[in-house]
Amino acid sequence: MLPDVLVIRPGFRIPAGELTWRYSRSGGPGGQSVNTSDSRVELLFDVAGSPSVPEQLRSRAVSRLGSRLVGGVLTLAASEHRSQLRNREAALERLAAALREATAPPPRSRRPTNPTRGSVERRLAGKKRRAQVKRQRGGRTPGADD
Repeated sequence: MLPDVLVIRPGFRIPAGELTWRYSRSGGPGGQSVNTSDSRVELLFDVAGSPSVPEQLRSRAVSRLGSRLVGGVLTLAASEHRSQLRNREAALERLAAALREATAPPPRSRRPTNPTRGSVERRLAGKKRRAQVKRQRGGRTPGADD
């Protein structure tokens, strides 16, 4: 049984009436049943025009899902199961995961820190070793003793 309301995060719920479903035949192996029944599912959700998406989350979702949107509509397909119902459930889970990721708050900015004394000493010791290797590598250059 599919839910009447899909909960994405607190304050962001999508009623089932805003979801558009399309069905088609599933391709690939799986026997006669999967090839003759309309078990492939496409789920369409209008991210840009839905009244259920809070305004502050809408702009974030549209910008983050930009490459996946066609005219502001997000389309997800599921055809891995032989049952249409299971494919519908898989498409709903994908929609919820995509919208959760797209509407997540941006990560906190990194607070700049100074390097530790040990890391500075290791870096300088490595530079000295490298300089020593380069000094030893050079042979006699003509005109150096003149």
